[in-house]
Amino acid sequence: MLNPQREPAGQRSRVSIDFARISPRERYKLLIGSVVPRPIALVTTRHPDGTINAAPYSFFNCLSADPAILALGVENHNDMSFKDTTLNIRLTEEFTVNIVDHALVDAMNVCAVPFPSHIDELAEAGLTPVPGETVQCPYIHEAPIAFECRRHLTLGLGKSREIVLGEVTRMHIREDLIDQERFYIDQLGLDAIGRMGGHGYSTTRDQFDLPTMSHERWLAVKPKSQDVEIP
Repeated sequence: MLNPQREPAGQRSRVSIDFARISPRERYKLLIGSVVPRPIALVTTRHPDGTINAAPYSFFNCLSADPAILALGVENHNDMSFKDTTLNIRLTEEFTVNIVDHALVDAMNVCAVPFPSHIDELAEAGLTPVPGETVQCPYIHEAPIAFECRRHLTLGLGKSREIVLGEVTRMHIREDLIDQERFYIDQLGLDAIGRMGGHGYSTTRDQFDLPTMSHERWLAVKPKSQDVEIP
């Protein structure tokens, strides 16, 4: 399963892992420890009976701007029954993604508690629901940014997990975070957090800019040692 590989002198050795020969749990630990940091969606949904659910997901990202698509990786209970988020999206085809900033960390952690289905996680966490404008589920007042979504496509990956693609229908953002003329987001002001491996989290406060170079610029600055001589 683990095959050490010798590298050229001066380079660190590597281990090669055959994913077909390790357990799903072992694959999970390797993936979440490697693909970091991951953005966190605090997803709100509403059951047809009116019960509100909120749950954090770090198998989450933005995949497209045209159409505007957000993706959630959702899993079932151990007995393969649907968790509340998955069930509610199946029944209503709606959900809202609330971005988690540093100020929401403790409340997000409360929403991660495996409460019974009839418990309102937002009430337990002291968060304020605001009625959606294009969907029936609420967004969270305390969240710096929220995206109302309608289910676009669901991809079944087996018995235990699905990927839900949602098309953004409306965005709510704290006014101080957006330049409304240029559509720029103040990312430092957003103060979003990311998920690391295990119980680890990270902030987004340490940032740097690195513009993409043109081909001409690269030719002007690349090290001469990378020039290839053709005999």
